[in-house]
Amino acid sequence: MKAKKRNVRPRDYRDGYTQGYHLGLCEAVKRLNSPVVGACRPFKLMYVPQGFQAIDTGVTEALRQLVSELIICSPETMLEVASRESPGAVLVMNGLHVFPENHLEQITEIRKLGIPAAIWFVDDPYFTEDTSVICRHYDYVFTHELGCVEFYRSLGVTSVHYLPLCVNPQMFYPRRTGPQYQYDVVFIGNAFRNRTELFDELAPFLRGKKVLIAGGFWERLNTFEELSPFIKSGFIPPEETANYYSGAKLVINIHRPWEGGQDNRNTFQLPSLSINPRTYEISACGTMQLTDIREDLGSHYRPGHDLETFASADELKRKIDYYLKHEQERRKYALRGLQTTLRHHTFTARLPHLLGVLAAQG
Repeated sequence: MKAKKRNVRPRDYRDGYTQGYHLGLCEAVKRLNSPVVGACRPFKLMYVPQGFQAIDTGVTEALRQLVSELIICSPETMLEVASRESPGAVLVMNGLHVFPENHLEQITEIRKLGIPAAIWFVDDPYFTEDTSVICRHYDYVFTHELGCVEFYRSLGVTSVHYLPLCVNPQMFYPRRTGPQYQYDVVFIGNAFRNRTELFDELAPFLRGKKVLIAGGFWERLNTFEELSPFIKSGFIPPEETANYYSGAKLVINIHRPWEGGQDNRNTFQLPSLSINPRTYEISACGTMQLTDIREDLGSHYRPGHDLETFASADELKRKIDYYLKHEQERRKYALRGLQTTLRHHTFTARLPHLLGVLAAQG
């Protein structure tokens, strides 16, 4: 009995070929730009995660390659585990949100045991009301925010270091996706004020395009009813986020506002200069991104080469319209952004600096 022929539309062939061709080019970029892993240090390190899956997984996977012994413990058991294991140092991720009330008392007792304590702030400058207190209890402070380095030094912390964020290429990478992940334009993130203002302006322009806006609090939009067909509410796990990034033609990146008030505890009103993790994650998926501009962006990516930028809703509309119509140019941006990310912005590339500081000053 002859098997039935599957009815495949010409567009399906074209889309499948286009995706396969792009993924083949991404694979070539990955082969030629494998992330370099530094030498493994003879060092026993205790790591305390924050609960940010994408960041914590990237840190732990990298540290397992970079130190001879890695201990992972919860914020509640820091002192107990450090007392038992006697690590060469303790590294705490962020120290906010999920950490217990006795967080700082535990760190004080750990330091009394002669164990140096380091913290990496990755939510700066949005919680300076809290980090201005936390920082004083640590031997070493690392921050992803360039604008916070002098701030922590001014508070009396003697060892403060700029350590930008980065990406785990085992979690964010180009992959084949089904039609449920394929969109013209994607944005994933919570509805902070500047984001709702931008999408309110974009609403008429986005009509007729295949768009995904995902995250929390998008009911804040003035144009919620008009944009609601595009909105997927709630938290999107990192693996699913990577599927949407990989399946998109364009991904928009909008940094959150740094001003105090809505959604922030930036009481010291420190302006944000540095780029968010989304910048690295989008590029690691081999997709072109359109990002708003942070002062430190050019230190990590080349605007107009690795990615495109916008400074207004009108500029963003023009660039979305242009790049949706110019596939080859879009692909060049995506491949160059992927190459830069794999060469310079992985956790295995970033963390040797942190370990070097601990080894040199410990």
